[in-house]
Amino acid sequence: MKLQIKVIPSSSKDCIVGWLEDTLKIKVKAPADKGKANKAVIKVLEESLSLPRGSVIIKSGLTSCLKTININVDNDNDIRERLARLPKQ
Repeated sequence: MKLQIKVIPSSSKDCIVGWLEDTLKIKVKAPADKGKANKAVIKVLEESLSLPRGSVIIKSGLTSCLKTININVDNDNDIRERLARLPKQ
């Protein structure tokens, strides 16, 4: 499953903020330096959505705040339900 995200690095906490139209907004404490924010985003998604480690991969936007990620799981519908419950901004 593909997902568009917007990352806000150097924030006060690691969390999923919610939906901004069709883009998921995520805050991470890590700075946008040498991939630290990217690693933090992956960790936040895996933990928040109860995903297995290694199931989230950044496909594009490694140096941008706008990224496309792939979530590799057996049951896309379960993940879609979890994502649908996240708040809208």
